[in-house]
Amino acid sequence: MIKGIFIKDKKIKLSSYVILISLPILISILALVIGRMPLSIRQIVDFFNAYLSGGDYDPMLESVIINVRLPRIITGLIVGAGLSTAGLAFQGVFSNPLATPDILGVSSAASLGAVIGILLSISTLSIQALALVFGLIGVVLTLYIGKGRTGSSTIMLILAGLVVSSLSNALASLLKYTADPTDKLPAISYWLMGSFARSSYKNLMLSAPLIILGVIIIRLLIFRLNIMSLSEDEAKSLGVNVKKTRLIFIFASTLITASSISMCGQVGWIGLIIPHMARMMVGANNTHTLPFSISLGASLMVLIEALSRTVSVIELPISVLTAIIGAPIFISLIRKTGGGFN
Repeated sequence: MIKGIFIKDKKIKLSSYVILISLPILISILALVIGRMPLSIRQIVDFFNAYLSGGDYDPMLESVIINVRLPRIITGLIVGAGLSTAGLAFQGVFSNPLATPDILGVSSAASLGAVIGILLSISTLSIQALALVFGLIGVVLTLYIGKGRTGSSTIMLILAGLVVSSLSNALASLLKYTADPTDKLPAISYWLMGSFARSSYKNLMLSAPLIILGVIIIRLLIFRLNIMSLSEDEAKSLGVNVKKTRLIFIFASTLITASSISMCGQVGWIGLIIPHMARMMVGANNTHTLPFSISLGASLMVLIEALSRTVSVIELPISVLTAIIGAPIFISLIRKTGGGFN
């Protein structure tokens, strides 16, 4: 029923593409408007006219719009789009509808890097870089552990990911236990729960290009992702080098996930539920599912960013809101599909 709204005669309706493009834009405008200092559309339009033309404008508006809200919104758009893409790729590569971007231990390893950075009292940008490096190291370690005598199987990779994730979580917990409870421990806990508070153009310069690169790689190979959803023997019979293609998708998805976590901490649910929502709209063909996943993921992440700074006196962690919003959506998906995600 839902699919019929977006598809007619096995083709995506023109109105679907309008929704695809307009939804993130509308949510971003909403995020600019709402906040502790509410703004009107007229104020925002007048400010940008003056700002771009070199006219006179209110410095307070520049601080709120340009320095605070805009980098947070851009971060939300990029992270949401990236994690949705990574989730879609992992679900296809591992033929597992419950696969998430952190299945290979990248989230836990990146978090360990951030914890070490916070304990060393280095700059925010350095913490971000350390989290990114540790995330990539974590996946390399997973690939090494999961490589058996006959190569890396899907089951071996998932088990290796669980090992790396458990080890990283244990080390992070040990470091938290030794951290200063008045200074370092609150900073570590707040970072691990996820936040857009550190969003800035400087942080975007480091991680955003890597996320975009990962999304581009997956988009260029999206047809192979459809084939990877088949059995390994069927994929080989269609001329796909399964091991090489799997590694490329893992590399691109890891780049996205580690870069996203390095910017705003651990973010759950987005990479799990968004691909399923997109499939309900346009079917299982990843050529169509990917752009809808990007649009929905970016929109939901920006909405969560806006809610995190408006629904409470203090800014709420991302993980709290993603769980509150994501869990009911996932339950609804289970009920609609009867558990048959494929």
